[in-house]
Amino acid sequence: MGGRVLVTGASGFIGNYLVKEALRKGYEVWAGVRATSNLEGLQATNIHLIELDFAHPSTLKMQLTDFKETHSKWDYIIHTAGVTKCQDKNDFDRGNYKATKNFIETLSGLDMTPEKFVYLSSLSVFGPIHEKKMLPISENDTPKPNTAYGISKLRAEQYIKELPDFPYLIYRPTGVYGPREKDYFLMAKSIQKHLDFAAGLRKQILTFVYVADLAQAIFLGIEKKEICRKSYFVSDGNVYSSRDFSDLLQKELGNPFVIHIKCPLFILKIISLCAEFIASSSGKSSTLNGDKYKIMKQRNWQCDITPLINDLGYAPQYNLAKGVKHAIEWYKKEGWL
Repeated sequence: MGGRVLVTGASGFIGNYLVKEALRKGYEVWAGVRATSNLEGLQATNIHLIELDFAHPSTLKMQLTDFKETHSKWDYIIHTAGVTKCQDKNDFDRGNYKATKNFIETLSGLDMTPEKFVYLSSLSVFGPIHEKKMLPISENDTPKPNTAYGISKLRAEQYIKELPDFPYLIYRPTGVYGPREKDYFLMAKSIQKHLDFAAGLRKQILTFVYVADLAQAIFLGIEKKEICRKSYFVSDGNVYSSRDFSDLLQKELGNPFVIHIKCPLFILKIISLCAEFIASSSGKSSTLNGDKYKIMKQRNWQCDITPLINDLGYAPQYNLAKGVKHAIEWYKKEGWL
């Protein structure tokens, strides 16, 4: 395929993987980073780094202008940059919606709109729907996000879709895991310490996608010229319980003795709000907070990937068992476990 591609948020878990996959596929790869980004994993000589400040349009314009003067523009942009944890909930809007808007407006003003602009959104934009009938969430459903993160991602989606003739593709992955991922890694650490924690007593249906399959979906969309102005859900096509995930972690960690705890939601809510208050009082963000509680409370995380299969020929290569095996092998090899 080839061509020049920019991956924003390249220092993050997903962005870092996409950079390496783009290199493997023969693209000229540019990694968009912040001034404060950790550049571990982006040291290869064939990775071009570019600092991008999405929060300040004037600075961003200068950065993109400098690039345009020597390279014209990127053929493809994969925009993974954003925020998932914030002390101030308004930062979600600034980091996900306003930053994306600033970026696209600046690209347009400089005549640097790419052939395709891939926006990495989230299944969280739809919120807790079909909680009684437990049906897969589909493109025909009305989004009802109940978290600041989900709302900010939805605002970015709506802005992109309203742009006339803008060549976008939007991907809404469910829980993404794999090497370098840190949130699911904490679950592995907990299992290693003999404790498995599940949220709520009522049945919860979960979905996952291994990072390599997400990358497959994204590059299929880029490489199919006729596919444009579309939105897709991404999972591995299967449904799981929280116990399925913990049991697989336990197996790959050598079957340590594990105590399984199901925490009632009302207790979890109290713990989450207390953790958020303590973190906020100390000027920090907390992994456990009011928004995280709403995510853990949600019972239905199914999504319909039929359009992704029919339009792009998407064929997931990793079910949860295979993906967890590969992820744990990487964590062990790199000394994380």
